[in-house]
Amino acid sequence: MGDRSRASGAATGDTGAAPLRATGGAILLDGKALAAKVRAGVALRAARFTTRAGRPPGLAVVRVGEDPASAVYVRNKLKASREAGIASFAHDLPASVSEAQLLALIGELNRDARVDGILVQLPVPAGVDANRVMDAVDPAKDVDGFHPANTGLLAQKRPRLRPCTPYGVIRLAQEYGIALPGMRATVVGASNIVGRPMALELLLARATVTVCHTGTRDLKSEVERAELVVAAVGKAGFIPGDWIRPGAAVFDVGINRTPSGKLVGDVDFEPAARRAGWITPVPGGIGPMTIAMLLTNTVEAAEAKHAPRADLPP
Repeated sequence: MGDRSRASGAATGDTGAAPLRATGGAILLDGKALAAKVRAGVALRAARFTTRAGRPPGLAVVRVGEDPASAVYVRNKLKASREAGIASFAHDLPASVSEAQLLALIGELNRDARVDGILVQLPVPAGVDANRVMDAVDPAKDVDGFHPANTGLLAQKRPRLRPCTPYGVIRLAQEYGIALPGMRATVVGASNIVGRPMALELLLARATVTVCHTGTRDLKSEVERAELVVAAVGKAGFIPGDWIRPGAAVFDVGINRTPSGKLVGDVDFEPAARRAGWITPVPGGIGPMTIAMLLTNTVEAAEAKHAPRADLPP
């Protein structure tokens, strides 16, 4: 347990290529390469949908305010959707927008037949209740997977539209043949966006899951015994590399910018890579997978809305 014998299948999915390795020897979980593969599949599905429905799948992206990071994320998501054959509808609102106005826009998008997926880029400005905004999105168009209805379905082992980042972690683990059933997994961070749904995804995959948060008494011990670690706290180098169990799989969700401008994760990468069996780089690990799974959710939402009814003849 805890070494590379926990992998099943090829280390790089079905590509047959030799895996890339970090300087310390860990296999690099190449989210960028897998995301390209997933997006190519999404493009094929989008093209088939367009032929059948007479229009492309549609994704509406709502951004409020001038947060620089949000602007970059939204730009990347819109670009990726267009490249996949998904129509994009951008709504950039000033920080002064009222909660009522934002909710009214979401109501319009819920009713818009061209829109299959709605994404509200977080964070929203102070004075706007993010929970009310997320709850207002039609669950059938909630391609972020944040609506309580979709979270509840995931908790009941009936996933529909799944939170993109946790979904991307699972997809990446599957691609590299990491055998999740029975694996001792530790999630560091308990946010509604990553930590909590990540635990549900790992439970669905039949891992044994521990969730660590600000109330955890001995975080070091929890990480040290984990065969799989998901770090999602948003603090650079929060998890020292020598906490990583030899041979463990490390999924670093954090994206933090150092004073020098370098992007780093929540795990101290170099020492962790000397101990881990698998590790995601930052950047190039989970970030590209999050966008790929967003596009997957959008096409799946479109397909579900236009699926033939079982009580009608083909």
